[in-house]
Amino acid sequence: MKGKKKLCFAASSGGHYEQILMLRPLMQKYDSVLVTERTQYRTAVDGIPTYYLSQVNRKEAGFLPKMLANSFRALWIMLKESPDVVITTGVLAVIPLCLLAKLFGRKLIYIESFAKVTSPTETGKLMYKFADRFYVQWESMLEIYPDALYLGGIY
Repeated sequence: MKGKKKLCFAASSGGHYEQILMLRPLMQKYDSVLVTERTQYRTAVDGIPTYYLSQVNRKEAGFLPKMLANSFRALWIMLKESPDVVITTGVLAVIPLCLLAKLFGRKLIYIESFAKVTSPTETGKLMYKFADRFYVQWESMLEIYPDALYLGGIY
């Protein structure tokens, strides 16, 4: 049965996407959309509309144009889907979507990477300032993010 809230699950490709997919039972419980990076392979979750952003690397020459394009795409997604909550595992490509969610007065939930045991991600440091809920997957990360919530690993 679908809930009343609409959720947007957002993650870059690779491990961050694999982590967000661990929340599939939540995706299926609520009216949900998925946002990830466009890669050579297509991915989909049955019954969940999927939107794609450009892959971004902060060290590449096309960084700014891709981030600008992702910002406009994120705005289009926010206007079209109007999620109540954005849940993300990061990283760079989904930052515009996360910031727009806050600008639109929506809830933002950030889950720091499972791979980070003793040091923060760059995206995590930024999202810690904006997230309504910030989760870490290792208890040791509470030293870095003292207001975070630790409930164990997502796997």
